[in-house]
Amino acid sequence: MIQHGGDDWDPAALPDLSGRMYLVTGANAGLGFFASEQLAAAGAHVVLSGRNPNRLAAAHDALEARNPGASVETLLLDVSNPGSIRAAAASVRGGLFSRSRLDGVLLNAGIVHTPRRRELTRDGRELVFATNALGHFVLAAELLTTLAKSASRRQNTRIVWLGSMSTHLGAPEPTDIQLENRYDAWQAYVQSKLVVHALGLEADARLREAGVPVDSVVAHPGYSIGGRTPRVHGVNEPSRWKRVRDGLQPFAQSKERGAESLVRALVDPDVRGGEYWGPRFWTLGRPVRQRPSRRALDQDVRTRVWQECERLTGIEWPFARAARAAR
Repeated sequence: MIQHGGDDWDPAALPDLSGRMYLVTGANAGLGFFASEQLAAAGAHVVLSGRNPNRLAAAHDALEARNPGASVETLLLDVSNPGSIRAAAASVRGGLFSRSRLDGVLLNAGIVHTPRRRELTRDGRELVFATNALGHFVLAAELLTTLAKSASRRQNTRIVWLGSMSTHLGAPEPTDIQLENRYDAWQAYVQSKLVVHALGLEADARLREAGVPVDSVVAHPGYSIGGRTPRVHGVNEPSRWKRVRDGLQPFAQSKERGAESLVRALVDPDVRGGEYWGPRFWTLGRPVRQRPSRRALDQDVRTRVWQECERLTGIEWPFARAARAAR
């Protein structure tokens, strides 16, 4: 399952990312916050995005306080809301931020603690699927040409999708992608992550076929939990009981460590499109290359998932336009 590669990578000594700009969804807490902090500490300009303005502001202030001189901005973005996605993407495309180029997008936002009963978004999509997968499919499509323009001038321009080790634990084939026939909270999470995994791999294949020099990579954080994560005011403030409970789980790690796999997938020059990255010991450890989920590798699954996302969103990725923009 694990394919060790590039074991000399040091998460504490990232490449110099000065002059690069990254967008991170769900950056106000958890993995998104710590990934953003690692990127900013290495010199990148980071756009922290999230749906709650107060939490975004708290994350922005906390990141700056912990990393004086960090270059960060915020962007309101609710990945379950197509209108919010399009407005946020328009802001990025319109050059409203301190950097004019976009070097990568970390599609991190999502629902882990899924609702017990099936819930729908404003436009009638199943909430977990829409948040974890469908919204990011739209966002990546909206930003593809912008990413391709950056890729024409520099290497290692990437889209990184947030996978999950749960997709190796008997993930069901996504024939009922919105769980209209039968909803189960755990199935909603695992299936949404399988869809993410399939989209990430299929995106890279289509990018290569179209000649677009943007990589699509999938990464997972292992078993990363809040009670093992450093306390950050306004960002991560676990109770004493949660500290004790999470501390008793020997196969867990902090979300700060879990974010290292996502960051490596985004910035390591040795990472290639279509790869899958995660912790060395599966639930914890330094990031290494791993073998993708068997179902996510299935071409029939990947094609069906991609076509269903196109149907539900009414959006096709602008591969031809992006290829022209990269020339």
